[in-house]
Amino acid sequence: MKLIPLMTAILVSLGLYYLVIERDALLAFARGDETTELTTSNAAASPEAETTTAEADEQVAENRIAVVALRSQAQVFDRAVILRGMTQAARQVDLRAETSSTVISAPLRKGVQVHKGDVLCQLDPGTRPAALLEAQARLTEARANMPVSEARLEEANAKLSEAIIKLTASEKLSQGGYTSETNLAAAKATERSAVAGVASAKGGLETAKAGIESALAAVGAAQKEIEHLTILAPFDGLLESDSAELGSLVLPGDLCATVIQLDTIKVVGFVPETQVNRVDLGALAQAELATGDLIQGKVTFVSRSADQATRTFEVEITVANPDLAIRDGQTADIAIAAAGATAHKLPQSALTLNNDGQLGVRTVEADMTVGFTPVELLRDEADGVWVDGLPEQAEVIITGQDFVTSGVAVTPSYQNEASQ
Repeated sequence: MKLIPLMTAILVSLGLYYLVIERDALLAFARGDETTELTTSNAAASPEAETTTAEADEQVAENRIAVVALRSQAQVFDRAVILRGMTQAARQVDLRAETSSTVISAPLRKGVQVHKGDVLCQLDPGTRPAALLEAQARLTEARANMPVSEARLEEANAKLSEAIIKLTASEKLSQGGYTSETNLAAAKATERSAVAGVASAKGGLETAKAGIESALAAVGAAQKEIEHLTILAPFDGLLESDSAELGSLVLPGDLCATVIQLDTIKVVGFVPETQVNRVDLGALAQAELATGDLIQGKVTFVSRSADQATRTFEVEITVANPDLAIRDGQTADIAIAAAGATAHKLPQSALTLNNDGQLGVRTVEADMTVGFTPVELLRDEADGVWVDGLPEQAEVIITGQDFVTSGVAVTPSYQNEASQ
């Protein structure tokens, strides 16, 4: 018999043996698991068996799935709190009329810079100055009546003292039989009349005091009514609307003008309750406006009460705006600095789900098999995602991760090395 057909028969027999009898051990070997009973002692002792084992190893290597992996190293990650919000004027007020009258001042146009104390609307005084003069005259009259009332009270007190003395004398004389009952009764009547006079004088004095208070109140009301005729700017700012037109009639509550302050501006956003404890007062913050401009400021307010609808907390960032370049109501993407940590930056396509629906990445283990590691998504950027949950160094499968499962043997090629 020829040698080559004999060896071929032996190899085929061994292949069939492993494929049929030792199939589980062969599959375990293909996955990289250690096997203790893969060959028999007779096969191990023969040169033909060793040749067959080597060929089987080559076949297993050929059956490994090729994937592309990334050797990822943990990097310092600031873990900033990312919000979306908008700019707001530091202060805004609608100035409204508090009395009814006609506007007699020329209107100021919106966009004009105003300063604290500038007149925005001047109203026609009408008869108000005359009403003030009348109230002042009544006050003078009431004050003039005060000494008269005081003098009447003093006179009444004097008459009462005299009547008391006469009554005392009459009572003593009556006890000794030196005066008649008629004189005693007259003395008593005089004393009672004096008491009534004192009470009346006191009432007159109180009336005089009340007249003074009433006159003072009338004067104050008239002065306040005149003050309402002039509407002033409460702070430096810009007119957001035209002031009331000349000749127009304004009633209490009608708008005179709207003033906003923009030299300091606020950026307002809402942070979810899961991250609110990471935002501290005074923390540095940066915002990118829809125009692409970057602005910086500090956190000056964190709400202690959540919005009932969204369960989020309001955060305010104060930003200097000396040139008024930032407008009220612009959309802003906000990043608030928080405590730093380490994380991995991976391509977004590397993320996958396991059979339980858990977010994570597939990795190449030391035995060249696939592993799965759950991760937490920290931030999504244009060139990748930041994730937490991986060790300091990890070989993350970025191509082919959806075609393998945990435990499958792979042959990785590394993107880091291919790019070098």
